[in-house]
Amino acid sequence: MRLLRRNTADKDALKLPKRSATVTLVRDSGERIQARVAESSQDSLLVGVMFRTERPLTAGSLDDIVLEYASHRGRVRVRGTVTLEDSDLLRFRDLCSVEVLQEREYVRVKATRPVMVCTGGSQGTVRSYSVDLSGGGMLLAGPNTLKIGERVEFRLTTTPGSAPITGTGTVVRTDSRGHRAVSFEQIGEGDHRRLVRFIFECQRAERRRGLEQEENHG
Repeated sequence: MRLLRRNTADKDALKLPKRSATVTLVRDSGERIQARVAESSQDSLLVGVMFRTERPLTAGSLDDIVLEYASHRGRVRVRGTVTLEDSDLLRFRDLCSVEVLQEREYVRVKATRPVMVCTGGSQGTVRSYSVDLSGGGMLLAGPNTLKIGERVEFRLTTTPGSAPITGTGTVVRTDSRGHRAVSFEQIGEGDHRRLVRFIFECQRAERRRGLEQEENHG
C-alpha cells in the first residue's frame, strides 16, 4: 500500500469528519482505538474514545497520536495538537498534515462470499455477499440502507466450514450498481493473514484458468 502525503493548510484537503462520525486513533505503538466525533468545527475536533485502551491516555502520551477517518478520497490521516479534556475525550487542533491512504491499491480479486453485516442500528444483522475482496476492504452487494461514513461489523466466510473472518469497517463509497465499498478499520492479525492467503489463492486459480484457456485455444 502506498501513502500519498500532502503537507498543506488547504481547507478542502482538511475536510474534517462531522459530529457522530466514527474515527480511529492510531498510537505510535500501532494500537488502533475506535472513537467518535463529539464536536466538529472548521479547525478542531473533540473526539470520544469508545473502548478501553491498552495503555491509559495521559497528557504525555498524546504527541504521536494520528487521527484516521474515511473520506470521499479514501482513508485520511491527520496530525495536530492534541490535548486531553477528560479521561476519554481528546481535543485535536491545528490539523495541518494530511496523508491519503490509497487502499484501493491493494490487490483486488472478484470473489462472491457470504458476509454478515451488523450496523448496530434498527436493521440489526443483515446477510449479504462480497463482490470483490482486497487486504484493505471489500465491495458488498448491499444492503442499500448502508450510508457513506457508517461503521459496520462484519463476518466474512471465505471457506465453507472454516471460522469467519471478523472485524469492523467503514462504508467509504457506493457505485452505480448500489454496491457498498467497506474499508477495513479493525481486523485481527491472524484473520488478515487468512484473508491475504485466500486472495493469493484466488489469484493463482485465476492465472491457472487463464493458462488453461490459452492452451485450449492454442
